[in-house]
Amino acid sequence: MLPSIHRGIWRAAEHILRTSTGTPPCRFLSTFNGVPVGIADAETIFALSSGHGRCGVAVVRASGPASATALRCMTGLTRKLPPPRTALLRSITDPQSKEVLDRGLVFWFPAPHSFTGEDSVEFHIHGGPAVITAVLQALGSVPGMRPAEAGEFTRRAFQAGKLGLTEVEGLGDLIHAETEAQRRQALRQMSGELGRLYQDWTHKLKRCLAHVEAFIDFSEDELIEDGILNQVDKSVCDLQAEMERHLKDERRGERLRSGVQVVIAGATNAGKSSLLNTLCQRPAAIVSPIAGTTRDIVETALDIGGFPVLLSDTAGLRESPDLVEREGVRRARERVEQADLTLVVVDCADLPSDAQRAAAFLQEHLGRVLPNQEQPETVYPADRFLLVLNKTDMLHEEQKLKLDRELRQVSGLPPVCLISCHTNEGLQDFLTVLHSSVKTLCGDPLSGAPTLTQARHRAHLQQCFAALAQYQRYRDIDLALAAEGVRLGLTSLGRITGRVGAEEILDIIFKDFCIGK
Repeated sequence: MLPSIHRGIWRAAEHILRTSTGTPPCRFLSTFNGVPVGIADAETIFALSSGHGRCGVAVVRASGPASATALRCMTGLTRKLPPPRTALLRSITDPQSKEVLDRGLVFWFPAPHSFTGEDSVEFHIHGGPAVITAVLQALGSVPGMRPAEAGEFTRRAFQAGKLGLTEVEGLGDLIHAETEAQRRQALRQMSGELGRLYQDWTHKLKRCLAHVEAFIDFSEDELIEDGILNQVDKSVCDLQAEMERHLKDERRGERLRSGVQVVIAGATNAGKSSLLNTLCQRPAAIVSPIAGTTRDIVETALDIGGFPVLLSDTAGLRESPDLVEREGVRRARERVEQADLTLVVVDCADLPSDAQRAAAFLQEHLGRVLPNQEQPETVYPADRFLLVLNKTDMLHEEQKLKLDRELRQVSGLPPVCLISCHTNEGLQDFLTVLHSSVKTLCGDPLSGAPTLTQARHRAHLQQCFAALAQYQRYRDIDLALAAEGVRLGLTSLGRITGRVGAEEILDIIFKDFCIGK
């Protein structure tokens, strides 16, 4: 949602366009301040491309056939345009009043060598609100110029073939990236690596479909070489195996994109809210010696070693006659079931002094806190559960060392961290273990094959996988239905990349088989 001042500017720009010319934007116009303009100029858009608010430099971008007109009208260039992609310092003026609005750099990007693939111009001006407002109003007074809609520049880049859908999504993720790992993953996707993987699969499926269609239409004329369907069978089988491996990524890319859901759970007064406040370094949750202080979910976003984490504090798990607290406990258990990583916080004072009895106590406690973990032989994955023993400042040094040493030797427990939220003792070691768990959940965005980052990618790939299973099911029964399975799979892949067409399949048929020669 744009600030009201900019919505007002855009409406004013449209009003100026109509009143100054007396002609709707879709009509032919002759000249404007001596510069010829025409019907194609009605599709030219402009907008502030840098962030809103006061800043040193603001970038205003225009894209479309009237970009050259706007550049000439507002910089006094009557004939020759500046060299492409070269900074030119000019006075920027109002095209009607000739008043100087600012002095800044202008860049000319002729088609097709621009972000959108169209003629484009950028005005790098001072970032004060008054300057930005004046320049936007001036652009709105140029015939054929209109304010851009949200995402319209990127949409035009996609329509011009400059970006695929996955690259567009990578660009959006890069803009919204808040951590280093998110930036790396988004940049890798924007570079086209994920799109190239899907395009490669699309190309293989097109070839498979072309071969099957050709076999159906021309096999009786003996124009098709022997064994062509066997080649298709192998290609489809190989593709299914690749897709299956791609889908079995444990949602690492999606988790990195949206943030790892880390939930703090445990009994009342174990120090859950204190741990939340310690990790986010601010009093996000109320801390009180009164049991049951936290009733609702308290969330905060963190950057743990470059990985995004959404940390949730929950109500203490206990039986309570209080209806509000019972609802809080229900929500806490629900959040634990949805968690990627659960931090089970235990008060050290509740532990038996004997290590074996302490281990049995912790096993029982984990069974009460975690869903479906009642069996004592349950194994707790290190990247899904961490056991946090809090309030170690209440123990003697010998007790802490003995407890830590003996619990590490007990099998069947998740990683154990001894900390004190009061003194921050053990906090650095805990953060190291937490970072390792989060990194395992997200993976390394720069290593291995590119990962799925969007739920829609997963849904379309699952549809494609099911469609290829249809090919195998009907291959020896009805080849037309089998071919339809390949076609449906191709359509599902095309929905990810945004590019699929029947004409390309015909091209492959004629190229591979020279039918009609």
